[in-house]
Amino acid sequence: MKRRTLFSTACAIASLSLSPFALAQTQWDMATAYPAFNFHTQNNVQFAKDVQAATNGALDITVHSGASLFKAPEIKRAVQGGQAQVGEFFMVSFQNEWPLFGLDGLPFLASSWEDARKLYEAQKPALEKKLDQQNMVLLYSVAWPPQGIYTKQPITSAADLKGMKWRVYSPTTARIGELLGAQPVTIQEAELSQALATGVVDGLISSSATGADNKLYEHLKYYYNVQAWIPKNAVVVNKRAFNALDADTQAAVRKAAAEAEARGWEAAKAVDAKSIATLQDNGMVVEPGTEQLRRDLAALGQTIVQEWLNNAGDDGKTVLDAFHAAR
Repeated sequence: MKRRTLFSTACAIASLSLSPFALAQTQWDMATAYPAFNFHTQNNVQFAKDVQAATNGALDITVHSGASLFKAPEIKRAVQGGQAQVGEFFMVSFQNEWPLFGLDGLPFLASSWEDARKLYEAQKPALEKKLDQQNMVLLYSVAWPPQGIYTKQPITSAADLKGMKWRVYSPTTARIGELLGAQPVTIQEAELSQALATGVVDGLISSSATGADNKLYEHLKYYYNVQAWIPKNAVVVNKRAFNALDADTQAAVRKAAAEAEARGWEAAKAVDAKSIATLQDNGMVVEPGTEQLRRDLAALGQTIVQEWLNNAGDDGKTVLDAFHAAR
């Protein structure tokens, strides 16, 4: 019996020695800003499970949801500085840092899923280069559902938004508020419900998923599904942490990341339809918006795109030219 046990142990050790992954476990923390039930978070959790399975547990990633590890504006810098090995950040929020982070938040540049994907492909080489300069590696990027306008009162034109306390989450949404004559107020998603309940804001532009996740129907009555833009989150890893992995583990992470990106985009489409149904089921009026409203917003979008181009320079023009050529 003892001899058999020794033999079994020896066989187990021998089989492990043939594994491409090291016996020592590497542990990473992944900082995210959204609640556990959000589709981005669920996708990240699946990514972590896939990595663990593919590496036979050699790389273990703990996903910290709901801004429990770092607040949303802190996550990118935390990964960049190595305080967290992996993190997810909302790119358009960092447009002031680098104009191309805000590319997919430009109004009516890419309003369809097909165009949003083409815009990402045009943006990706420059994005990877910039993140590399900032000591990070892009793992994957996943879109949010298209952005629409939430209000308490019905609106038929952009003029109806004048004076509204307008929640902003990026330089572009702030600029939209200014052009509309609204009162921009910066509010992170985790604080959104409280801000609405206390009257800090009374209107915003965001996705159907944000509306459903945060039960905006408890405070707002109308959702205008104007599909203004389709922004993305980026999931990044600290470059030093990634480079410390052996080649096989890096390959496993890359493979799981590619699967997460494809899965996440499909999930975004499904979540959009489900979230709109949730808004309607809870009494919110969902409309496409009047022709006048859409014309007003399109004209506003042209102004913002031109302003962005003036700021982004040749790099921005190169990406936009690549996008338009692919359409």
